[in-house]
Amino acid sequence: MQTNTGKSIRPAVILAAIGVVFGDIGTSPIYTVQTVFNPRDPHPVPLNDHNVYGIVSLIFWSIMLIVTLTYVTLVMRADNDGEGGIMALITLLRRWGSETRHRTALILAGLGVLGASLFFGDSMITPAISVLSAVEGLQVIDPEFEKWVVPVTVGIIVALFYVQRHGTAAVGRAFGPVMVVWFIAIGACGVSGIAGHPEILRALSPTYALTFIVGHFEIAFYALTAVVLAVTGAEALYADMGHFGREAITRAWLFVVLPALALNYLGQGALLIGDPATMRAPFFLLIPGWALWPMVLLATAATVIAAQAVITGAFSVTAQAARIGYLPRIRVIHTSAAREGQIYVPWINGMLLVGVITLVLAFRSSERLAYAYGMAVTGTITITLLLFLYYARTRWHAPLWLVLIGGGILLLIDLLFVAANLTKLVHGAWLPLLIGITVFTVMTTWHRGRKIVTAAREKVEGPLDEFIKEIRNIKPPIVRVPGTAVFLNRGKETAPLAMRTCVEHTHVLHKHVIILSIETLPMPRVPESERIEVDALGYKRDGIVFVTANYGYMEKTHVLDALRSLSPKQSEGKIAVDEASYFLSKLELVRGRAKTMPQWRKRLFIATSYITADAAERFGLPRDRTVIMGSRIEV
Repeated sequence: MQTNTGKSIRPAVILAAIGVVFGDIGTSPIYTVQTVFNPRDPHPVPLNDHNVYGIVSLIFWSIMLIVTLTYVTLVMRADNDGEGGIMALITLLRRWGSETRHRTALILAGLGVLGASLFFGDSMITPAISVLSAVEGLQVIDPEFEKWVVPVTVGIIVALFYVQRHGTAAVGRAFGPVMVVWFIAIGACGVSGIAGHPEILRALSPTYALTFIVGHFEIAFYALTAVVLAVTGAEALYADMGHFGREAITRAWLFVVLPALALNYLGQGALLIGDPATMRAPFFLLIPGWALWPMVLLATAATVIAAQAVITGAFSVTAQAARIGYLPRIRVIHTSAAREGQIYVPWINGMLLVGVITLVLAFRSSERLAYAYGMAVTGTITITLLLFLYYARTRWHAPLWLVLIGGGILLLIDLLFVAANLTKLVHGAWLPLLIGITVFTVMTTWHRGRKIVTAAREKVEGPLDEFIKEIRNIKPPIVRVPGTAVFLNRGKETAPLAMRTCVEHTHVLHKHVIILSIETLPMPRVPESERIEVDALGYKRDGIVFVTANYGYMEKTHVLDALRSLSPKQSEGKIAVDEASYFLSKLELVRGRAKTMPQWRKRLFIATSYITADAAERFGLPRDRTVIMGSRIEV
């Protein structure tokens, strides 16, 4: 996908980026300041003018250092053919590590998998806390609405996950304008608050943040667990870079989102200085009374958009992880013919729905959920920065002093946030860690088990070149029947199990045989000129050819389309793709006695294999002409 850069950037692209990318971080003002000064917090920040200045300054400079400097200025420069996100960094490091056999790069890639795993925890918590915090605005209008907050939140969440199967194309066109209105509204509310106490503008100076940290370190340290809520969604800027381009996201951030957020946080600080009683809901109490109902509705729409972005991100991370071998090939439905990135993953959608509703019913308020929120965010941000620093040093040859000093300062800031959030473990921070560790265990177990199965399968299949020789030299000669047979295989080194079974048990082979391997390359998309590679396997005009169809990890694989691009010369004869027979090899996994993995991991690997998508559907094969042959493999 081409990214928009320089002067070619269109306002429509910036508008779309505002709608999709900034939903999470754009709705953080609803609950961030309120959480910082929450008197029910185990480590509350005393509400006084000095602390208000310090907190507002700390929030502003956290946004500047983590979002503007770390992500917008630095990390977003590390793209994988235009695609971003921690999965892109993992792919870059895996590609580099595989070429140089550098152990450090591979270890960091594994650390990146942990960061991607933590994202799934974020994917459950974000919809819950975002929608809850918006619906809680009803309590500000009338305290009698409190009993309706949880039921309304659950209803909105169920509806949100239900519409995922229909795709987000129609809704997506409205995202941009809604979020623009949102940012204008929260910025205007911030201005009204600042007008009441303009001295709050002094909090823009970093001296207030530094003085607060140095002079009241214990209070400031615990306050970081809530301040981090202001940067939730920073990863989305990087992850969605491939859809809109770095330039569009950068402009949207600098000229629309950042000013609106800064004004609103300053306005809430000014409100607290003028009236400490507004601490119970500073965001909504900053809004004029006549605008409360419209703002509650607008906040709900904005938080649904924020939740939508995270859900879509979970779908994308799942699909990308499957393509690079960390998850099985789960069923993925493309919901748009025009936009490849719009996908729906039913299994993940159901899992997230159950998880989000469970969180809402268990925590029942955004302030309690806030304790759990920061852990996943800080973990992902820290791991992303660590991977970026290593990549910048090894691939861009950034000066060592710059990486150690500049990168070290940024990493220290991130680690402070991580350490602060660890203090909330017993209050809910354990939850995203548990989700992340669980997903990490599943992903690494699948990656390891997949290698074991591949090695065992290679022994059963035998070398492809020797098998082709056997076919040519078999006595009496094998019978060649009319038609075309397509055998899907994992690579060129071994013979397809289904093809070996056909020859050994039926002694029959089609006139035209295509051994097809689908290769997922460590890049988002493959140029059409490099899509197909054909190998005659050393024997021309024998009717047997090996075809490699190359795809990027962001692309949908479709076998029939790949075969239609073959010329008669390449396929050693004219083939009828729509009349061919397609053969798949299906493996039955059983636990063996070999100590390849602990028994519990073997059980987990086999259990995970049950969610593998049907191969015929995944590759777009016609059901009525697809033959599946099985074999048993021990792990």
